[in-house]
Amino acid sequence: MSELHRFLDEARGLLPAAVALRRRIHQKPELGLDLPLTTAAVLDELQGLDVGIARGSSTSGLIVTLNGARPGRTILLRGDMDALPMPEETGLDYASEFPGRMHACGHDSHTAMLVQAAHLLHRHRDELAGTVKFMFQPGEEGHGGARRMIQDGLLDADPKPDAAFALHIWPNAKAGTIVGKPGPMLASADAWTITVKGRGGHASMPHDAVDPIPVAFEIGLALQTMVTRRIDVADPVVLTCAKVTAGTTHNVIPEAAEMVGTLRATSEAARERAHEGIRRIAANIAAAHLCEADVSIRRGYPVTVNDDAFVDFARAVATELLGADNYVDRPAPLMGAEDFSYVLQRLPGCMMMLGVMPEGHDGHGHVAPCHSNRMILNEDCMAVGIAMHASVAHRFLSQGF
Repeated sequence: MSELHRFLDEARGLLPAAVALRRRIHQKPELGLDLPLTTAAVLDELQGLDVGIARGSSTSGLIVTLNGARPGRTILLRGDMDALPMPEETGLDYASEFPGRMHACGHDSHTAMLVQAAHLLHRHRDELAGTVKFMFQPGEEGHGGARRMIQDGLLDADPKPDAAFALHIWPNAKAGTIVGKPGPMLASADAWTITVKGRGGHASMPHDAVDPIPVAFEIGLALQTMVTRRIDVADPVVLTCAKVTAGTTHNVIPEAAEMVGTLRATSEAARERAHEGIRRIAANIAAAHLCEADVSIRRGYPVTVNDDAFVDFARAVATELLGADNYVDRPAPLMGAEDFSYVLQRLPGCMMMLGVMPEGHDGHGHVAPCHSNRMILNEDCMAVGIAMHASVAHRFLSQGF
């Protein structure tokens, strides 16, 4: 038996505690950077462990430190804790008790797995040469909680981590599999707004006004052409106009039309090229029709870039732990975004996905994805996540990568 298989066996024994904690968090989802109920639940479950606990000044995030019996390397394991501002329609017995909030991205399971990984590694701390830091992070859903924890100095406290690892659940992947990819794993995420300014008037006499609405339509179509004609297909972007707002009634040409959307990219070069294209197209099409276009682009999370060598290391761990059939290399990035990207800008490491496809699905029918109000997950798969966290940490401290 591989030395790692014992972690899988022990993780299965810890699964009931992980399920209970996940459901406790799921019932009381919290948003943003201050998560008092969730943080209290984590601290409750860590009681009795010989660990250090550090808090930041700007969030409710925690760094939990487990020291091994001997000095050595340090690895950071991360789990995010916040929920989404959306209704839940799963019908679960432990569904959200807070209207308009839901753990629809699996952060409740991320937290529960990380807590039990701390328990599992604590059992084996006499074997560890080095330190494991567990990063319980708020504010992943658009609040930049990882960056806040970095700014608070929590990642720089001695001993500084030598590498970082994270898992994210994926309901659309086969239950119990680990999915990875070297290089770009997840996209950057920027939000853009284009305000087309014309001149209002009577809808029966458009020649006496400057109608911004058809100009906005033309800009929207031109942005799609830019993506297919000006962006390298091998270095892609996704540009979506998600909201168009204009006008007040049926017989008035408005002064302005507003377009709002998102831009995703998997390299900084493609990201910058798309930014320039959005500004150029909006300004020039507006000018061609005697309008003006104000463009605002809010830069969001950067590209999540996995370290090639660390992916090789984690792939070998997953294959030994679960078998070759239960590790999958993705050929292309996912176009979602993650603020673990800020951690990976500072440390070598990687984020991998944990398949949690619900029972009764074979991957061919519809599976509610992350951010769906009907998203559910196969809780048994959390044992794999607990074991993967522990195995990566144990192997890294013993061998490096």
